[in-house]
Amino acid sequence: MQPASKLLTLILLIFMGTELTQVLPANPEESWQVYSSAQDSEGRCVCTVVAPQQSMCSRDARTKQLRQLLEKVQNMTQSIQVLDQRTQRDLQYVEKMEVQLRGLETKFRQVEENHKQNIAKQYKAIKAKMEDIRPLIPVLEEYKADAKLVLQFKEEVQNLTSVLSELQEEMGAYDYEELHNRVSNLEERLRACMQKLACGKLTGISDPITIKTSGSRFGSWMTDPLAPEGDTRVWYMDGYHNNRFVREYKSMQDFMTSDNFTSHRLPHPWSGTGQVVYNGSIYFNKFQSHVIIKFDFRTSSISKSRQLDYAGFNNAYHYAWGGHSDIDLMVDEGGLWAVYATNQNAGNIVLSKLNPNTLQIIKSWTTNHPKRSAGESFMICGTLYVTNGYSGGTKVYYAYSTNSSTYEYIDIAFQNKYSHISMLDYNPRDRALYAWNNGHQVLYNVTLFHVIRSEEL
Repeated sequence: MQPASKLLTLILLIFMGTELTQVLPANPEESWQVYSSAQDSEGRCVCTVVAPQQSMCSRDARTKQLRQLLEKVQNMTQSIQVLDQRTQRDLQYVEKMEVQLRGLETKFRQVEENHKQNIAKQYKAIKAKMEDIRPLIPVLEEYKADAKLVLQFKEEVQNLTSVLSELQEEMGAYDYEELHNRVSNLEERLRACMQKLACGKLTGISDPITIKTSGSRFGSWMTDPLAPEGDTRVWYMDGYHNNRFVREYKSMQDFMTSDNFTSHRLPHPWSGTGQVVYNGSIYFNKFQSHVIIKFDFRTSSISKSRQLDYAGFNNAYHYAWGGHSDIDLMVDEGGLWAVYATNQNAGNIVLSKLNPNTLQIIKSWTTNHPKRSAGESFMICGTLYVTNGYSGGTKVYYAYSTNSSTYEYIDIAFQNKYSHISMLDYNPRDRALYAWNNGHQVLYNVTLFHVIRSEEL
């Protein structure tokens, strides 16, 4: 029998997204927001980056609303069928494992009853092994319960699909609000079921989805990963220096279809394109300095500023494309990070976890990757990913894990559609990469590989 640490290693592959061109609206007037969804054809979780914003159905537009609801449920049906097939396959393996575990438990009891006839050393070894494996039994029971939950999801979606199909044919009277709520509730439950699989190792990046073409060659744009539910504001910063005006768009729809925005004036110009909006504040590097500033949009004032000691600035250790990109601030599932380089680390990348309130460094990691050789970088689940360039053919080729303080060279294709990346950041709420590519605001979905061990369940 395999060691207990390997017995319950369940490997699930999460695909955070599908090509957005498949779901972009035919009518640009429709409302849009960023959120995640279900599964792809190979059993991987799908996170849709831009999708129609949910709104209450109206009897005046019942045909349109029914069509949208039916399409959403059909997509969920396909996803859950794949999830069901995968779960049933895994469940067969788990059930076999459960029989083996219970068999071992029986043998142990027999040994314990006749322990006087056994050598003390053998007895202790068997007992220790049993103690290691015993906690896995309730985990198996939990996994079987999850399989039942997937089956329940499948039945509910099938019932809802039948109702929608009949309704579309007959167009009879029906409570549209209740119908909409049923679809939304089921979608939320499915999303919650996938939530524990949020983190993982990057294994793929989708083709780019162009959201808008605007601004100069360099800049940054983002949404707040800690914004309240329903807050889909977009923040937009054109250029990499000598500018202090941040645009606020009310929603992704406004950003995509109009130039209606509110302008916020920062007390200092920023440096580079490594700004990030996090929990209602913008964090940026003050121009020609190694000072980080936290500016609160709610009070329109600086709430904190601090020097990032020893960090290079003013084009000392920029990314390969230049642009005063010495200090790059970013967020992931774990919080706020700063990527920079120092003389002490020979110009190689230093990665620091920051306290978002005080801006103090919580912990730092030194890497062996030269900052000037990096095209761009971003954080996902505590791992820093670096691209090999910013123009032409580009790929993600270096990864440094802060969890293990180790690095590896990887080869993940990355389509550089407009030939000049000057900003690339991950948003953990949307589970997507935001990029500024030669005057185009672009989104990428990501594929994450996740290993669930018994202690995580």
